[in-house]
Amino acid sequence: MESHDNGTESRVEVELRGLSIYTHHGVSDAEREIGQRLEFDLSFDVPDCDAVLTDRIEDTIDYAQACDIVALAATERSYRTLERLAQVIGGRLMERYGCESVRVRASTPEPPLPLAIQEVGVEVVQERSEEEGDEDGDDA
Repeated sequence: MESHDNGTESRVEVELRGLSIYTHHGVSDAEREIGQRLEFDLSFDVPDCDAVLTDRIEDTIDYAQACDIVALAATERSYRTLERLAQVIGGRLMERYGCESVRVRASTPEPPLPLAIQEVGVEVVQERSEEEGDEDGDDA
């Protein structure tokens, strides 16, 4: 958490909701060939976000860039499961922004199932382990 002069601490959590991307993922050949729209909801922390004090755009993340990271991961190759796709997206966001935790929800509106269903979705949560965050190699 970011500590400020007035003794308070701020933690910045960014949320991106309803990002809709046309993709070619799925179990069946038809899903991968024809494609389908997926919707993404993401939340992740922004370490050392000085924008809470400075109100400067340069001191936070670029939301459009975060959306581009998701779009690239969702369109550059095909995955059979939403779980794997969500894991890849979360890993890229963690790598780019140094996040401690990332939550990625991927859903398929009106999936190709024999029963009427509004959507199917998965949510993958990734958290940095203490070993990853410990830069001096101490186990204490």
